[in-house]
Amino acid sequence: MQLVLPKVVPVLDLGFRPAALACHKFLSNVAMSGKSVPLCLALEQADGSIFHHTTSVFDETHPLAEGNYRFVERLIKFLLWSRGGFRVHVQGQEGLVKKLQQHYQKTSTGRFDGEIMGNRIYGRDFEVVSAKNIPDEKSTSTPLGRHLEGCRIGFDLGGSDRKVAAVIDGECIFSEETVWNPITQTDPAYHFEGIMDSLKKAAAHLPRVDAIGGSAAGVYVNNQVKVASLFRGINPTDFKSRIEGIFLDLKKQWNQVPFEVANDGEVTALAGSMSLNDNSVLGLAFGTSTAGGYVNAEGNITSWLNEFAFVPVDYQNNAPVDEWSGDSGCGVQYFSQQAVNRLLSVAKIEVDPTLPVPERLKYVQELMSRGDSRAHQIYQTLGTYLGYQVAHFTSFYDIKHLLILGRVTTGDGGTILIDQARNVLRTEFPEFAEKLKFHMPDEKEKRHGQAIAAASLPSIQSPR
Repeated sequence: MQLVLPKVVPVLDLGFRPAALACHKFLSNVAMSGKSVPLCLALEQADGSIFHHTTSVFDETHPLAEGNYRFVERLIKFLLWSRGGFRVHVQGQEGLVKKLQQHYQKTSTGRFDGEIMGNRIYGRDFEVVSAKNIPDEKSTSTPLGRHLEGCRIGFDLGGSDRKVAAVIDGECIFSEETVWNPITQTDPAYHFEGIMDSLKKAAAHLPRVDAIGGSAAGVYVNNQVKVASLFRGINPTDFKSRIEGIFLDLKKQWNQVPFEVANDGEVTALAGSMSLNDNSVLGLAFGTSTAGGYVNAEGNITSWLNEFAFVPVDYQNNAPVDEWSGDSGCGVQYFSQQAVNRLLSVAKIEVDPTLPVPERLKYVQELMSRGDSRAHQIYQTLGTYLGYQVAHFTSFYDIKHLLILGRVTTGDGGTILIDQARNVLRTEFPEFAEKLKFHMPDEKEKRHGQAIAAASLPSIQSPR
């Protein structure tokens, strides 16, 4: 693929080549070649949902046809982590299908995506299949949360802290953050006891507990943990026996009150939709990892995954590699604490090598509060990344509002980040600059809005 030098170059990443520009250039070349052929993709989920995506590639005889594979492989990776699916139907060139099948069978990055999508999330073997006719599109969307009546607890589990709030009839009367370190823990009791501790603290401020709702990074199906970085330290046996059903076990401890857990990105988007009283909201949280969520035009969520930590962002050959998946140029290295940590040395900011990543972020934020130009460059770079990725998102999501939050956006740096993203849109994508509205809640709104949205997840018959 031909990579495109952005008009706005990240000050600390001169090699950055945005996915949005690379894909636009590829499709433009295909259209002008006179030798384009259609390619239709269908992603199938275990519940029967099927999502389509149609594009074009070069005819196999064209000199630029060797770029087809890279374009389609990155496109499918984006679709897998934004939509989800255990089976990808491909209606198109047989040679391209075979290359894709080999990727998911024989490469470490392909096997990672296939294993997570297949057995871990959907309980099926992952496969790419050639299709003369792709199956019909079929999907459902459901309302999420917005239940405010009664005495509720809302919690949010992050990689460096856990938040909890007590909510009565939609009003947050108590909230607290507790520092923890779940990612490296090998004993499931650490997670169970930590969450229980937070729930008890909130319950102490309520006359009763009618319902409990929570958000956390990862994939959750019917309140069961499928994939989550919070539990990466747990071995597979303990994960299956003690983590997968951890929220069901917690529900038992709370007398089986209505209990609902959702991906933190979905709850972020819900909080934004509730606050704005509008829909078509894409939420993006810059935290320990990168969380995403989407509320569609009807105010509902779909069965899409919206796991933005793994979606392609940067197409340069030497893009930074994610330590978990082993893939390069993906979201977590651009929109998280890890992204800040990665840019420290480039910005010539020295830190104690033993300092944990969350503490390194705090140090950068302290420098930012003192007007340090190096810290300013880090946030300017993150904002450039964001602007180009937002433009890429518009090819896959109908967006009116962008809700940006997470620990990385705390303080003055968050303002710089948003301003730079807007600058990218004005400079490179003016058609989106006025259409898309950025929102970044203040600190109180971040804490209380997310907690209220999480608490609103479960439906109850009536307050007891």
